[in-house]
Amino acid sequence: LAGSVPEEERCTVERADASLTYSLFLQRFAFSRPVILRGFTDNSAFRALCTREKLLAAFGALPVRLSTANTYSYRKVDVPFQEYVEQLLKPQDPARLGSDTLYFFGDNNFTEWGSLFQQYVPPLFRIPGTSPAYSFGIAGSGSGVPFHWHGPGYSEVIFGRKRWFLYPPDKTPHFHPNETTLAWLHRTYPTLPPAQRPLECTLRPGEVLYFPDRWWHATLNLDTSVFISTFLG
Repeated sequence: LAGSVPEEERCTVERADASLTYSLFLQRFAFSRPVILRGFTDNSAFRALCTREKLLAAFGALPVRLSTANTYSYRKVDVPFQEYVEQLLKPQDPARLGSDTLYFFGDNNFTEWGSLFQQYVPPLFRIPGTSPAYSFGIAGSGSGVPFHWHGPGYSEVIFGRKRWFLYPPDKTPHFHPNETTLAWLHRTYPTLPPAQRPLECTLRPGEVLYFPDRWWHATLNLDTSVFISTFLG
């Protein structure tokens, strides 16, 4: 599957550069729609620590908690990080259900991974009354999490490309919670009339997506990807 998952025909998520002020962010995006930010932070130092070699050297022997790649992520499995990278970090099998696919994202041990997270420069803009929590992940091409929602947050791609699909809270997408995003893209997406298609875009390294509270979203890694999210709770 490597390289075979297409990008969207046209990005329909608005982009903003570092000229966007905090007041305009609050007015235009924070509570109403997603936006892709570029040029606000420089995470080149963090990126240098996230190569395969450096991550294995620093964290290879440590256990990581994997979740199933379905909407509810209810099954958890602990494996050594090196085992995940060398044996489980593979392209998504199109015939495999999300509930049978293991995915490293979200359940990070902040004591053991703290030295890495301290090097990350988080997005500048905060939502009043919230505090940030990091969620770091690595996944193979064609993998991703199907539609779900939670509070507001950011997601940044460190290596690879990640395609996003987003719906506002009042437009529940049609999907099966145990179906992978890859299967949804091949089976359901082509049947959607233009008016029922999600907002979508592909994030590249250095780009940060902001999504508001309760927005539905699904992700699809187009390459083997390293990424980090900042949840605002």
